[in-house]
Amino acid sequence: MTVVVTGATGHVGNTLVRALVERGTDVRVVIYGSDERALQGLPVERVYADTRDAAAVRGAVAGADLVYHLAAVISIDEAGDRLVRGVNVEGTRNVARACLSEGVRRLVHMSSVHALAAEQSTGPIDETCPLIEGADALAYDRSKADGERAVLEVVASGLDAVIVSPAAVLGPNDYGPSLLAESVLALLRSPFASEGAYNWVDVRDVVAGTLAAAERGRRGERYLLSGERLSVRALAELLAERGGGRRPLATVPVRALAWALPWVTAYARLTKRRPLYTAHALRILVSPCDFVHHKARRELGFAPRPLAETLVDALRFYREAGYL
Repeated sequence: MTVVVTGATGHVGNTLVRALVERGTDVRVVIYGSDERALQGLPVERVYADTRDAAAVRGAVAGADLVYHLAAVISIDEAGDRLVRGVNVEGTRNVARACLSEGVRRLVHMSSVHALAAEQSTGPIDETCPLIEGADALAYDRSKADGERAVLEVVASGLDAVIVSPAAVLGPNDYGPSLLAESVLALLRSPFASEGAYNWVDVRDVVAGTLAAAERGRRGERYLLSGERLSVRALAELLAERGGGRRPLATVPVRALAWALPWVTAYARLTKRRPLYTAHALRILVSPCDFVHHKARRELGFAPRPLAETLVDALRFYREAGYL
């Protein structure tokens, strides 16, 4: 049985590939780009393709029994760009259509909690929360919502697909490093913590939930893979407790960070680095983030580990990778 994984060099992607290889699965990875550090030494078949190329995608999934579609562009840019929409929407539509035309038994599509209209919620956020829509929605969020809609359109035509939606993913095997890992590293180096909170989940638990969704998820259903809701201040203190630096001296209000945003953006452009934060990132920190995983626990056996354990293993990986 051949299993295909798109986005295999990403944080969740390479962790998923490792889990599949450990199971003895024949894995074909779809790679876009040249950085394959995350897959070094893994016995997998490599296919180089852009998910925006429909013909290339059909070739990549041909003969597969199961496809995990994780390829996506993550962006905290307010405006986004053509690549975000091209990969997250059109690329996802191409994968779903290719799975249907090539007779793939099941597709597991990885979306995100950012696809949900969480800001409209007044209580715990679950799978009944509608997808975000409207021109005022952030570009990345809208692209993930439209990616889900693209999958469901093909489900209506006969595709067997399941959607999983993780919260903010932390943990080992983050070879990017990802935006979230960069945020944690910045938090370790700073004497301050920002105001706000979010929902954090271990990458290995996201992978376990994704594998379970392939086996037991219901066709056309979405499953939230969330973890522990924690403030940035509490996250910094937990990092300090687990050997990752000192406790923050103070908490910086979001309004102060917003005031400094033009200088942060200008510095990033001068140094040709990603900005430490954007208006989008600040909006996330003050948004409702009470994501619950009752459905995934009930139907998939999803049981995320304590965040303290995640941070210990993440810090160990950061040191081994030379980030610290």
